[in-house]
Amino acid sequence: MTLVYVEHQDGRPDDASLQAIALVREITGGAPLHALLAGPGAEDAAAGLGAHGVATAHIAEHEALASHAPVALARCIGELIERLSPAAVAAAGSERGNEVLAHAAALGDLPLAANCVAAEAGDPLTVTRIRWGGSLLEDARLHGPVKLLTVAPHTVEAAEVGAGPATLERFTPSLADADLVVRVVETVEQSSEGGVNLADARFVVSCGRGAGSPEGFAPAEELAALLGGAVGCSRAVTIAGWRSHTDQVGQTGTKIAPEVYLACGISGATQHMAGCKGAKRIIAVNVDPEAPIIANADYAVIGDLHEVIPAITAELRKAGAG
Repeated sequence: MTLVYVEHQDGRPDDASLQAIALVREITGGAPLHALLAGPGAEDAAAGLGAHGVATAHIAEHEALASHAPVALARCIGELIERLSPAAVAAAGSERGNEVLAHAAALGDLPLAANCVAAEAGDPLTVTRIRWGGSLLEDARLHGPVKLLTVAPHTVEAAEVGAGPATLERFTPSLADADLVVRVVETVEQSSEGGVNLADARFVVSCGRGAGSPEGFAPAEELAALLGGAVGCSRAVTIAGWRSHTDQVGQTGTKIAPEVYLACGISGATQHMAGCKGAKRIIAVNVDPEAPIIANADYAVIGDLHEVIPAITAELRKAGAG
């Protein structure tokens, strides 16, 4: 069998976790698929996992798991490994998913492959994973009694398989004080322009140093608001202090998967492309026709963003958008 650690919010499993489930379904060989959930809303989130092929959802119940505690969650995985003897354990390749499985690998002295995009059943387990900020794909083989892997977000489509509801099993993990040294003690909600979260937006307008100044983002904000989207930026912009780090798209920022990504005045470094490669369409606006992002874009406009973005906005208003 295979075990998947499922992240969730507001009683719903995260899309990245459902994508991880979709990938590991391919390597189960018909064996049961189990899931681990913890924290408030875990039972509600588990209710829909059966449709994705999960046979049993294990709910870890402990007051310390009311907030994210990576080592404690790794202990939960360790307990389930001892009890269930899974062939593999998977999670979403999110910040939290990678963190939890890294602790589980260290505690259990087990192999871990992060940010996988494909896997092939067998012993050893063969995986393809993203390396060097998305600039290359690596084929690797995992040897060990239990193989751990995380699945890169937005590289596999989540899909229901029409199975019945998952069986719920609750358990109380044995946790020590040392397992709770690292945990989330407070969550501060980040306000989003127009109430649209960057990671979930269907349309994202990003600007780089080509914006020229913090005030140079005004056209991007107007266009994003018109389309019900969000505004992003490059790492160079956050380093300059023009925008918050929460607006950064990239390997060290937010990974996005919008329907359309409009990248303006952004050169397209490897680290930035690692954050937007999940976009369905990439439109690049740049004065430099040789900018790396041009080669990665579906469409390109060679021009100044301060002229191009207002022109797009004006045409959309003529068409009745907004």
